[in-house]
Amino acid sequence: MFIQVIEFSTDRPDEVQALIDEYLAASEGTRTSQRGILSKSRDAENRYVNIVFFESYEAAMRNSELPATGHFSEQMMKLCSGPPTFQNLDVLFESDH
Repeated sequence: MFIQVIEFSTDRPDEVQALIDEYLAASEGTRTSQRGILSKSRDAENRYVNIVFFESYEAAMRNSELPATGHFSEQMMKLCSGPPTFQNLDVLFESDH
């Protein structure tokens, strides 16, 4: 499993959520992500973290090449207060509690 963590700042969270909904509809049947979690920081105003799960790094890279993903990224940049930061993580251990 592979996880991509994207941190970004925005003062337009409702528009971000609408864009995510649009992306999910546009990429239905083609995206390779398995799950996504959008979260809001309690420590930093207007700071958000999007956590996206993939089967593998290769699946994530295929997803990045989709036209819908490119459009999503381009539109997200317009809604963010600055460039996002990315963490690309290989899962070493997973446990259900």
